[in-house]
Amino acid sequence: MEAVRQAVVEHGPASAREIEARIEAPERPGKDNWGWNWSHTKSALEWLFWSGEISSAGRNDAFERRYDLPERVLPAAVAAEPTPDLAQASRMLVARAARALGITTTDWAAEYFRIPKPAAQQAIAELVEAGELLPVQVPGWRQPSWLWHEARIPRRMDAQALVCPFDPLLFDRARLKQVFGTDYRIEIYVPAAKRRHGYYVYPFLLGQSVAARVDLKADRQARILRVQSAWIEPGHPRTEAEVSRALADELAAMASWLGLDAVQVRPVGDLAGSLQTAVAGR
Repeated sequence: MEAVRQAVVEHGPASAREIEARIEAPERPGKDNWGWNWSHTKSALEWLFWSGEISSAGRNDAFERRYDLPERVLPAAVAAEPTPDLAQASRMLVARAARALGITTTDWAAEYFRIPKPAAQQAIAELVEAGELLPVQVPGWRQPSWLWHEARIPRRMDAQALVCPFDPLLFDRARLKQVFGTDYRIEIYVPAAKRRHGYYVYPFLLGQSVAARVDLKADRQARILRVQSAWIEPGHPRTEAEVSRALADELAAMASWLGLDAVQVRPVGDLAGSLQTAVAGR
């Protein structure tokens, strides 16, 4: 552990592979796990990162985390701030979660930054006492709920966005189902034969709810954004044609910022036919 930390001191920012090459007797990861085969060096780096002794200086072109000392990563003013105690940190994190969510429950506040539920409960009580969280009742919800005191309450939302599988909206799938009525599962790690919607599936947020989901692949060699499958979300208030036209616009925007020339839709999924028409008609 100390050898790994010292290598970060001397050579950071650097990836786990680069750090491993700098210490004595580099150890290669095994092949016993089909997912993450971490070496002892990588495990040590992640422990040091988790404990706050080192920090992340971004990622390299291979999407590997680059490790460095916190004082070389954080702005000087931030690094100079005193470290909050557990109660202060929990209160700050719950406040940030509530501000991001607008309305929250104890479970959602705890899940947002993965803090213990008792700590979230205590933080909520303190934020309520400070007037930063306001107790509210939501029709159909059984659990106690709180509104962030500065949350705006618009008459309606006109959102339109493809949501990455790792977007914060999808982190808490219990919340996603309760608020949006969407039952979502990341199927990247599901065997192909057992996948329901596809490999890398983006929900499509339209208005105030999830309207569809599409399995997307950027074929950079052919310069095509491929829609491997497209599915309408049951119960969405808009017609398939309306959803498809909005989705076609969003796919075209994604293809543009990815530097791709076209969008192609495979005939897989109950929205595929309508989406093919909408893409062809742009």
